Amino acid sequence: MQGLRILLLAVPIIYNKVYRVGDDLPSPVMVDVEQLQKESIWTEQELPQKDQELPPIEPDVSNVDHNLSQVDHDLSQVDQNLSQVDQGLSQVNQNLSPVDEGLSQVDQNLSPVDEGLSQVDQNLSPVDKRLSQVDQNQSSVGEDLSQVDQTLSTVDQELSQVDQKTQETTVADIFGWCMGIYDGLFLILFTVNLLWKKIQKSDSQDSTHGEGIFADDSVSTKSLIMDSGVLCSFYERTVRISAHEQQRVQEFVEGFADDLLEALRSVCDRDTDIEVENCIGVGSVYESWRVSRPLVCDLIVPFTPPEPYSFSCQLWCSPPNDILPDKQGWGTIKVVKAKENRTSCLCGSTNLGEDMLCLLHGKNEAPKVSGGLEDILCSEHTPYLAKDRVMKWFQIAITKAWGQISHKYEFELTFRNLDSPGALKVRFRSGRTIVFNITPAVQFENSDAYFVPQFTLIRDDSPDTYWPLSFAVYEKHLLKSLSKSLPENTCHMHCLQIVSFLHKKQTGLTGRSSLSNYHLKTALLHLLLDKEPSEWAAGHLKERLCDLLGFLGKSLREKQLYHSLIGNAQVPKGIGIPETLSAAVPLNLFQSLTSQKDLYGKTVMHFQEILRNAPVLIQEYAPVLFQGDFTQHS
Repeated sequence: MQGLRILLLAVPIIYNKVYRVGDDLPSPVMVDVEQLQKESIWTEQELPQKDQELPPIEPDVSNVDHNLSQVDHDLSQVDQNLSQVDQGLSQVNQNLSPVDEGLSQVDQNLSPVDEGLSQVDQNLSPVDKRLSQVDQNQSSVGEDLSQVDQTLSTVDQELSQVDQKTQETTVADIFGWCMGIYDGLFLILFTVNLLWKKIQKSDSQDSTHGEGIFADDSVSTKSLIMDSGVLCSFYERTVRISAHEQQRVQEFVEGFADDLLEALRSVCDRDTDIEVENCIGVGSVYESWRVSRPLVCDLIVPFTPPEPYSFSCQLWCSPPNDILPDKQGWGTIKVVKAKENRTSCLCGSTNLGEDMLCLLHGKNEAPKVSGGLEDILCSEHTPYLAKDRVMKWFQIAITKAWGQISHKYEFELTFRNLDSPGALKVRFRSGRTIVFNITPAVQFENSDAYFVPQFTLIRDDSPDTYWPLSFAVYEKHLLKSLSKSLPENTCHMHCLQIVSFLHKKQTGLTGRSSLSNYHLKTALLHLLLDKEPSEWAAGHLKERLCDLLGFLGKSLREKQLYHSLIGNAQVPKGIGIPETLSAAVPLNLFQSLTSQKDLYGKTVMHFQEILRNAPVLIQEYAPVLFQGDFTQHS
């Protein structure tokens, strides 16, 4: 009975809680168990009293069922709504699927566009670099233009000031206006000149070495004021050598050289050894412009090989690819052996036996066989003549020849220079000496040009098979031919002798340079071919001397001094220059100065010292009467 009461009391409480929860949200009913236990305990305590006070109550189960059914209905309605929401979401997903497909298609279509844009960026990167360089160049040009603009603005300001002052036209205002324009033009030209020098500075870096010697403060031939009387007195007292003295020395040297060569021919076997021809006199003594003592005579001795040998000369007149430019005018000499003639006698190359004799040659007249010319005169393992071997052979031959004739002379003959075997010195018992050079030479194609081992006593570093070609015979003929058309008492040799004297004295002070007497003679030959004969009269010594020094200075400045004969159309045809030489490319004697900057600077300094010291030397050697007539501009 008591349990039934508890149940009846618990049902309304549960219903109220369920109903309140259901009113807010249709969801499953949750019962607070602890609360039920408290209420049940309270009910059990108060139940006896309530049982006494209240009348019996009948439970109303129908209301509870009705409420539960209502809750179920609400839950089903919620499920229907949720199902509709799910259907709507599925429909939205179906509608969005084409959109996703379209976006993916758009991404696929945009990928080539992205690749194209990246390629465009790569192609534009060099353009950007070039544009940046252009911007830099424009900026530098802009800076220069800004300087010009500043100068022009200055000119505009000055012109505006001049315009303001021109309201009252007076002579002073006109003069000031002209001066303002002059100043403005001067500023413009000065600015343009600076810009031009700035542009040319990078192009002229290689050519500045040595050029500074020709600066404005250097000595110029125009700065020398020379009196003709002083020069004539200086020449007569110091430079000139009597013609009688030169004639005596030439006659002695030529006579002794002929005797020496005749003895040399007697020593050599004409059938097996080299054939020596008569000597030829060349150089300053034979051209009458030697200035220093002792007088040195230069002789060349052509020689030819014995049969069956011959010389084949190759001359370099145009610059080939494998030859240096400063070796133009040089060549090689090849020793060629002719083929054996079938009809010649074979007794010299065949063993005939003891019981057989040659009908052409007796027992003691058998032809001798050459001892191999290539082994004596040619470079090792080559058919080309070697300069050192030729000079060594020539020295030995001269020594043997002197041994044959030394008993006839009352003087000594020695070699004065070991590097030049042909440099000989004759010493008499009185102590007087005579020196001369005798040099072997090879004739070039039946002409008066000869290959020689060396031009001077100074040895060069060229290969042993390279031979320089000497035009000394042609140059002697050219000077003689031109002298015939010059006035009487001409001054051309005086000019050459004075410059040669100054050059020799300067060499003794500062040492050797690449400038030689051959360059001085070449410059004179060019002037003789260019100027009228009347300009070389005796009264024009001062002018022609300045012309000669000026020509040398200009040639050094331009590093160009062309050979007087090779490729020179002004040379008279009567001189007999071979066509291969007269039509060749002009030969620059200063070609080595273009590549050797130190040598060029030393040569230019040597020439400048000649000009600077010329007044002192001439005052020192000229008579006292004329010392006050030679001055130099400061």
